[in-house]
Amino acid sequence: MPEIISTTVYRLSELSGAAAEHARDWYRRSAPDDGWQEFAFDDFAQICAILGVDLATHPVRLFGGGTRQEPRIWYSGFCSQGDGACFEGRYHYASGASRAIRTHAPQDAELHRIADGLAAIQRRNFYQLTAGIRHEGRYYHKYTMAIAVERESATMQIMTLGAEDVVIELLRDLARWLYRQLEQEYWYQLSDAVVDEAILANEYSFTEDGACFP
Repeated sequence: MPEIISTTVYRLSELSGAAAEHARDWYRRSAPDDGWQEFAFDDFAQICAILGVDLATHPVRLFGGGTRQEPRIWYSGFCSQGDGACFEGRYHYASGASRAIRTHAPQDAELHRIADGLAAIQRRNFYQLTAGIRHEGRYYHKYTMAIAVERESATMQIMTLGAEDVVIELLRDLARWLYRQLEQEYWYQLSDAVVDEAILANEYSFTEDGACFP
């Protein structure tokens, strides 16, 4: 025989402390990946353009049947020792990069250091250094980037001593910088404030112990 069972449900703000935390944990486990990293990727692409890195791209299929080009950027994170970020592309000298990066990110000392370091090593090599950057292996971190540095000199001049190592390390530092931005954004998206806002916006209801209903 059919019967009606009534259940009292609560909004997040009406739950006790432990129940509210249970509700937040449910949301963190079940919330879909809604592209939270796209802003970091877009900003990184702008930074690469300033520094002289032309990011490689790959086609991504769209739901409507077409495709779009997205930069070849990868990452893994954020709780394991081997986590990191990497990218593919080609580096060349970019005039005015040190000034432009300070306009784009006036408070970011690490980006300033990378831009200044690239400018200094280029100056010693008459602005002729280039580098190809490609990902190797199954993991994603700065050491999975194979970086081949060359000097494009019409007179066949070789690189100054140590120039190759400097360029490689600075480009790897750029990958490490990207990973730190992604890591910060990831944990921000999981913060209580952001999770609470998402729960309230979606009007989720919960039982007294914080389980989502229905």
